[in-house]
Amino acid sequence: MTYTKGRIVNDADSHTMETQDWLAPYLEGEYKEMYSQVYSKRDGGDRIVKMIDAAKARKSDPEARAKALENPIEGAKGWLGYGGFDKDERVEALDWLGFERQLVFPTFGLGAITKAESDDQRYAAATALNKAQQDFCDADGRMDCVAFTPLDDPERGLAEAKRAVEAGAKAVMFSAGPAGDKSPGHPDLDPFWQYLEDNKIPFMLHIGPGTKTQPAKFKNNGRERAADLHGGGENLRFPDFLCLWFAPQEFLTAMVYDGVFQRFPDLRGGVIESGAGWVPEFLRMLDHGWYSFNKTDQYLKEMDKLPSEYIRRAVRFTPFPNEDVGRMIRDSAPELYLFSSDYPHPEGTKDPYGKFEASLEGFDEEVKDMFYRTNYDHMMYRKSEAIAEAAE
Repeated sequence: MTYTKGRIVNDADSHTMETQDWLAPYLEGEYKEMYSQVYSKRDGGDRIVKMIDAAKARKSDPEARAKALENPIEGAKGWLGYGGFDKDERVEALDWLGFERQLVFPTFGLGAITKAESDDQRYAAATALNKAQQDFCDADGRMDCVAFTPLDDPERGLAEAKRAVEAGAKAVMFSAGPAGDKSPGHPDLDPFWQYLEDNKIPFMLHIGPGTKTQPAKFKNNGRERAADLHGGGENLRFPDFLCLWFAPQEFLTAMVYDGVFQRFPDLRGGVIESGAGWVPEFLRMLDHGWYSFNKTDQYLKEMDKLPSEYIRRAVRFTPFPNEDVGRMIRDSAPELYLFSSDYPHPEGTKDPYGKFEASLEGFDEEVKDMFYRTNYDHMMYRKSEAIAEAAE
């Protein structure tokens, strides 16, 4: 029996834990040297390398390997997680977990892109990361690779999305912030949205690039900064956690207001690892804004749906395991939410499936199946339009 106890479950969030040499094999010349080490000492690189070395040593120790496979989701996480960076181990972990499909996002390899000082550097790093991710996901058909492309340059962003999709990527992620100096709803981005819609490729917003954090001056509180969930300094902390949903709200508001979801009615996407308890009130406030301003705003007048209806048709969200997904469903709609494990990140907890099951107590199997399976299928264009029609 698998971790999911025989239920068909699609996992909308998992990760690779990139090693120091994750990008280098896919780069040449000056960029190969530039990205020969993903982590610097400032990033806590020495501590990370020690964990990577320990995980590699485990592979040659049958007893340690068997122990790690007894219950990977309750075991070590991060770079020590089983299959965090070793694709053969990930296949074994998936066998134990029992997930039908699993979206696979990068983790700290994205820093090579966000820290880039030029577009040439930025897009070279994105291409290398996407090739590395695809190589990892090619190990098993259950893994759906999520490519990342910067939208700073709409033409280059589209070119990298096309290259990645042709190589096997099943979704495309980008920053939840503005597209360079433009709104994601700017007409210059329309060819990008058209490509995703035509090729049935969902977009992804994920904690990371574009995520808002606590403003720097609030961090000047006279105290030493605490460690993050990984035990170091490379991830967010409690005050940043309370800002996670700000950027996705801004991005989705722009997509609605600028008419992207109206121009591209079959465009689909996901907001991943940003929580979801905020979603019901966000939908209400979108409609409240429409009622408040539509008499004087020509763009609101031109909408053929209420703002919330565009979101319900196009976007799916992953709650954190400790959130009450049952309350969210009762407060909005069952087609909005997706199961995610966040494996092998510690934020996914030691038992995400058990926690979600507890919060779904009292719902019938149809609603549970939507959460665990069919909402993912719809988002990934693997499902008939039945769920989309339910949102109308």
